[in-house]
Amino acid sequence: MTTLAAQLRPDGTGRAPGRPRRRIRWSTPIVAFIALLLVGVMLAPVAYIIIGGFRTNSEITQDPSGLPRVWQFSNYLEVLASDVFWREVGNSVIAAVATTVLVVVLGLMASFGLSRYRFRGRGAIYTLFTAGLMFPITVAITPLYILVRSLGLMNSLAGVIIPQVAFALPMTIVILVPFLQAIPAELQEAAEIDGCGRLGFFWRMVLPLSKPGVITVGILAFIASWNSYMLPLFILNDDASFTLPLGVQAFSSQYSVDTAKVLAFVSLSMLPALIFFSIFERRIVGGLTGAVKG
Repeated sequence: MTTLAAQLRPDGTGRAPGRPRRRIRWSTPIVAFIALLLVGVMLAPVAYIIIGGFRTNSEITQDPSGLPRVWQFSNYLEVLASDVFWREVGNSVIAAVATTVLVVVLGLMASFGLSRYRFRGRGAIYTLFTAGLMFPITVAITPLYILVRSLGLMNSLAGVIIPQVAFALPMTIVILVPFLQAIPAELQEAAEIDGCGRLGFFWRMVLPLSKPGVITVGILAFIASWNSYMLPLFILNDDASFTLPLGVQAFSSQYSVDTAKVLAFVSLSMLPALIFFSIFERRIVGGLTGAVKG
């Protein structure tokens, strides 16, 4: 009895004095389950669209949520054989690449000046760019339409590219300024001592050191341009200048009875953005993390 009493603590537990109590963290599996549930909810529509393209219209009508009895590749092959699809892909690629290049170049130049040099009105300019985040393109679509029409850019990709660049610059500058501010001033001073001018310092030091941020803003600009729908809807009225989002709408209206082919067209139109985002996902997270730390 004495030995047993010595092993027991006054609270009745058999743990030795000073040994910490092991706590089971129930929050970890709960958070993991909720995360998996959210991922499943977000991926379910995408999987339904992709799988639906391999089914027939009768199967979709009889069992909308079922799997294909026989996988039909003809829907995707017919879309891939269409000249309209590839023309719209080309328009989307031109708009997205041009928007990305201009956003990265202009945003990097503006961020370099705002982060590395002190001048009157610097804070006001940065605040103005930051305030641009509060105005989505849908709010300014009517005056933007009037402006584009006055400039004679209707039914042209330039009328889509220029506004996309303007509305992407605030986010680009907000992300890049902390990256450029984190570059030590001693590096610039050492570069100047070695005879390196401002442009040389920009190309040789700033660009390599801000590479994560540049890649991040480039990916965000590309995906935003690729998925843009509202602006091309107002600016582009000619079928020859349609981008893929407008092409999906036109195709679904033309082939409204052929649901399987519409799902195949939608799957192929969103596939490049999904692949692009999946490949560079870590780059985006790393770039945004660096911007927050900066």
